[in-house]
Amino acid sequence: MSVADTPDLLEEARNGNNEACARILEENAGLIWGIVRRYYGRGVEPDDLYQLGCLGFLKAVRGFDPAFGCQFSTYAVPKIAGEIRRFLRDDGAVKVSRGIKERGGAIRQAREKLSAQLGREPTLSELAGETGLSPEDIATAEEANQPVASLQMETGDGLTLESLLGQESFEEDVLERETLRRAVSALPDRERQVVLLRYYRGFTQDRTARVMGVSQVQISRMERRAMERLRRALERE
Repeated sequence: MSVADTPDLLEEARNGNNEACARILEENAGLIWGIVRRYYGRGVEPDDLYQLGCLGFLKAVRGFDPAFGCQFSTYAVPKIAGEIRRFLRDDGAVKVSRGIKERGGAIRQAREKLSAQLGREPTLSELAGETGLSPEDIATAEEANQPVASLQMETGDGLTLESLLGQESFEEDVLERETLRRAVSALPDRERQVVLLRYYRGFTQDRTARVMGVSQVQISRMERRAMERLRRALERE
C-alpha cells in the first residue's frame, strides 16, 4: 500500500503520531529499499542505508504538503536519496580521493585570490597558471567536489538541464541514480567544462565564455553538442 492510498495516515504521521509513523514506514518499505539498493557496494551495510532512508522518508513526511501539487512519492524520493548521499559524502565510504579534495581546496583558494586581485572571475587558464594544474585537472577536481547537478537547477540565464534535455518528470528516475554525473564525466573535456560552469556553478553563457577565454557563440555551440550527448546517454539508460 502506498502513501497515496492512505492520505489520512499520512496526515496523522505529519502531526507526530508515532504509531502512524511506524505504520507508514512499514507500508512504504519497498519504496525506501528501492532507493537504498542504488547505494549498495559503497562500504555501508544495507541495513544502515535503510535506516538513513527511513530518516529521509520521515523528513519527507513532516515536510510534505498536498498543496505542493505533486505526489508524495515524487517529493519523498529526493529526500530519501539525499539523506543517504549526505551520509556517504560526509561520513561514509564514498569519498572523493584525498588528492582530488586537496586540489579542490587549492583551486578554491586560487579562485578567491585571483578574484580579489583581478576584480572578476579568473579564467581557467589563469587558475591553471596559479595552481600549476591543467584546465582539465581543474574541471575534474571541481566536478568531483560538486554535488550532483539538479535537472531543475537554473543557470544565470534561467535555463535548466530539465528543459534542455527535454525531460519533465524523471528527477527521481535519473538524477538520483547519479546517471547524470556519469554522463557528464564522459563528455569531451571542453564540453564537460561548459556543463560544469553552466549547470554546476550556474554561470551565464557570457560569464562562461569569459572564464574559458572563448566567445559566447563558441560556448553556445559546445553547450548544444554537450546537451545532445547527454540526451543520448540518458536515453540509453
